[in-house]
Amino acid sequence: MQNIRNFSIIAHIDHGKSTLADRFLELTGTIPKEKMKPQYLDMMDLERERGITIKMQPCRMEYQGFILNLIDTPGHVDFSYEVSRSLAAVEGAVLLVDATKGIQAQTLANLEQAQNPSVHTQQKLVIIPVVNKIDSPQARVEETKEEISKLLNIPKNKISEISAKLGTNIEQLLDVIIEKTPFPTGDSEKPFKALIFDSKYDSHKGVIAYVRVFDGKLNKDEKIYLIGQKIEGHVKEIGYFKPELKSVDELSAGEIGYIATGIKEPGKVRVGDTIIKMSNVKCQMLNMEALPGYREPKPMVFASIYPANPDDFDLLKEAVAKLKLNDASFTFEPEMKESLGRGFRCGFLGLLHAEIITERLKREFDLNIVLSTPSVIYKVINNDKKEILIYTSADWIDSSKVEAIQEPWVKIQILTPLNYLGQVSELLSSIDSKYIKTDYLGAEKVELIYEAPLREIITKNFYDKLKGISQGFASMNYEILDWRKACLVKLDVLILGKKEEALSRIIPEKEAQKEGKKIVEKLKETLPPQLFSVPLQAAVGGQIIARETIKAKRRDVIAPLYGGDYTRKRKLLEKQKKGKKELKEKGRIQIPPRVFLEMFRG
Repeated sequence: MQNIRNFSIIAHIDHGKSTLADRFLELTGTIPKEKMKPQYLDMMDLERERGITIKMQPCRMEYQGFILNLIDTPGHVDFSYEVSRSLAAVEGAVLLVDATKGIQAQTLANLEQAQNPSVHTQQKLVIIPVVNKIDSPQARVEETKEEISKLLNIPKNKISEISAKLGTNIEQLLDVIIEKTPFPTGDSEKPFKALIFDSKYDSHKGVIAYVRVFDGKLNKDEKIYLIGQKIEGHVKEIGYFKPELKSVDELSAGEIGYIATGIKEPGKVRVGDTIIKMSNVKCQMLNMEALPGYREPKPMVFASIYPANPDDFDLLKEAVAKLKLNDASFTFEPEMKESLGRGFRCGFLGLLHAEIITERLKREFDLNIVLSTPSVIYKVINNDKKEILIYTSADWIDSSKVEAIQEPWVKIQILTPLNYLGQVSELLSSIDSKYIKTDYLGAEKVELIYEAPLREIITKNFYDKLKGISQGFASMNYEILDWRKACLVKLDVLILGKKEEALSRIIPEKEAQKEGKKIVEKLKETLPPQLFSVPLQAAVGGQIIARETIKAKRRDVIAPLYGGDYTRKRKLLEKQKKGKKELKEKGRIQIPPRVFLEMFRG
């Protein structure tokens, strides 16, 4: 075990984590040069296309007699839960900072997670600070080192300088990692105990659990037991990440690897559970507790997902269960809407998270789906003082029974270069927010702290707007604070006088008029015209606040008539008018799924 080093790379998005991981793979000879490709550890096509890491990815490397277990992590705020899980499986963390941008919001957030005592040792992780992109003409190496030096309270000469792109100083960095990262603690003679930090599904081997082994040894074909879920499994295969799965005969204390559990039900294996051997169950229950797991993430953004073809519901059910296995922060519950049939109410950590999940459903499971407008969770206190959580507009209760409404507020932390301070402050003042403080981090960077309702961040694309006005230089992180009083209403949409629940949404009362007008105008453009006129209305509490009408499709019934008495033409027009009136009275509209999809895009 003294030759094992387990470490993660943590950084803000686009600071070069995946490129640095590529250089490590090359230098250690883990991947032959002819097979090497950029972002090698980003296994999904989606990650390569977007240039971001979505899933953490472990990899075992061998270098100068040492075993190096690397876990590459995402940098976007929506995937911070992936980072927290990877940090629980390692002893060291490379804190990577882009020399052209300096310290960013997620740098601070990830560092805070790394400085908390780790799950298994109650020790803080060893932080190895590194400045990347020193080859860039825009690099501010000394200023960046100054920022890191103040942040970690260390001398500047303790900070490594590298170019992951060109491979500059990568070998020296590996030596620093080996020197500074403590070897894992544990005892291979004790009963087997391993923590699940991730998992995925394999149709032949069942659930494959990604584990960090803390004590003992495990061999293939042994029987295992999951303490949290109280379920047995039979080991089909064990191995390491190279980074593809490579089977071996034994996993022992201090190592990171995988266990093919043979369990075929995805919901039975949970991230954070502890695996022991069946032969040790009695001894374990009497003398040992399960390893501390992870704090369960609480999704605050909710949207409904429905199959475009109702016959695909079972396929969707299977797909979301498998995605949940691969992404513990994703939640789902069955629900049903008259206009869309059966589907699932899903919980996400943010808008990008929701976008990635829906994209994965389309690509990995070949499903055509309809996604509702993402909304945040609200809390209604009724006349009986009972608290009711509102996930979607369908959960809203009658306004006469509402005593108070509350919504989640967040603390927003924004880091921006000084020359964008004006535009960023203007953006913050355009939303319902509360100023807390401003801190100057060096001569060129400002930290702004605000508080705001979560809905302002989620439903108004705040993050994209921030990136736009700052040309990508400003960064943001947010954390949930508490519940605060809100003035909200349910906006209903009526088509032909019939309420379409799928199009309803919860909005601030002061925005009802504007939002209602916007919805009916967009619906008028999106909904196909009928043979009769179709009224579109937006209503709050039964009161109509906006209206548009889709005109009836016109057919020229008098086209075949050439000349002659006008009364013949009038008879045909009157007959057409009467027919349209009857149609309108009896008419029902079948709204195509693409209309819902277009409306949900906002």
